[in-house]
Amino acid sequence: MAGLKTIIALSFVLAIGFLLVILSSALWKNYFPLLVVATYVLAPLPNWICGRCANPDDFIDNAGNALVDFGRFMTGFLVLMGVALPALLAHCGIIAYPAMVMSIIGGLLIYGTIISFSMFFQEEQEF
Repeated sequence: MAGLKTIIALSFVLAIGFLLVILSSALWKNYFPLLVVATYVLAPLPNWICGRCANPDDFIDNAGNALVDFGRFMTGFLVLMGVALPALLAHCGIIAYPAMVMSIIGGLLIYGTIISFSMFFQEEQEF
């Protein structure tokens, strides 16, 4: 069971991630890197929705898990888009390269915090 120190550490890492993404936008007065926040916030949703729709409580063992795989695929796509979007924007000259680095690092910290939070505070299923 995760305690108060875990919550404080996760909130600190999340704050650093948001700070990096906001600074990557504000220092160069170009607010396109803020799109990374949207992709990392939306990234866990397909996995969560498809995991709920797959109905793991069903007694039929022959059922495929294509819906769960689709949710994982969409989550992976959104995470990759969160890394590739700043790289694409920097390559096109829309944002500066230091802004790209700050945005990617901040975005990965945000997504890592979301995943860590869901892993630490996941309820155990009782049968």
